[in-house]
Amino acid sequence: MKKPQVHYFEKEDILHLLIADGPEIRSLELSPNITVELGAEDELIGVEILNASGFLRDAVLESIQARTLKVLEAEAA
Repeated sequence: MKKPQVHYFEKEDILHLLIADGPEIRSLELSPNITVELGAEDELIGVEILNASGFLRDAVLESIQARTLKVLEAEAA
């Protein structure tokens, strides 16, 4: 597998991750803002994220908050 490529289209606020080479055969909408692109054998080719800045902000904050809670709980134990 090659190194993933990241393309951000600032004007449209779209993040596109190219995971693997090959033609996109179909796509699946995982949520209103996330679409995965699949190859001939349903392997992951790419991911498109709409409203990327908000999505990434929320995902990072959620992850950091969850980890912070675990650390605080471990300190309290």
